[in-house]
Amino acid sequence: MEQRRLYKSNTNRVLCGVCGGLGEYFNVDPTIIRLLIVLLVLGAGTGVLAYIIAAVIMPEKPVGY
Repeated sequence: MEQRRLYKSNTNRVLCGVCGGLGEYFNVDPTIIRLLIVLLVLGAGTGVLAYIIAAVIMPEKPVGY
């Protein structure tokens, strides 16, 4: 069984690749992740903080992975 790792996306990125990486990890369309982030921003304002933390913590995808 292959171990999956969470990385920022190199190919599907708009700002930092966080939503693209989450979409690749959970095998869903990154647009859905982006909409959820927007809802969090508009609802409670926590989406901005969550995105910034994820952008700092998530590593870049290695070349050839």
